[in-house]
Amino acid sequence: MVSNGRSLIVAVKGVILKEGKILLVQRADDDYIGAGTWECAGGKIEFGEGLEAALVREIKEETGLTVSVGNILYAATFMTDSTRQVVILTYLCRTNETTVQLSKEHLDYRWCTKDQIKTLLLPQIISDFEKNKVFELEELL
Repeated sequence: MVSNGRSLIVAVKGVILKEGKILLVQRADDDYIGAGTWECAGGKIEFGEGLEAALVREIKEETGLTVSVGNILYAATFMTDSTRQVVILTYLCRTNETTVQLSKEHLDYRWCTKDQIKTLLLPQIISDFEKNKVFELEELL
């Protein structure tokens, strides 16, 4: 959505669980926002698309994985610059697949434990995880 030279982006992310670990992906070095940083898979919602459908599509495009989407874990918003605000809805997802095929948007991936996640994710994402009790999910204990 663009208004007065400002834009609002809505995106969905998946905390993808498998065997007690969460999948993180590393953004490509030439990415406009967050080059080289680690994140959960997901992306922008296309106009007219449902939230869960967008998440399933984005995860498939970025990782090759088919996921089932569970509960929403939390919502967050931040400014990437003075004219661009991003709203991110983060969902719990699960997969039975293990073979990850990254898109060109990402350099690397890792199935991470709680401790590994805390060393890779940006401080704001770790804070969101802690505030919304993501690290307390039963599968991670």
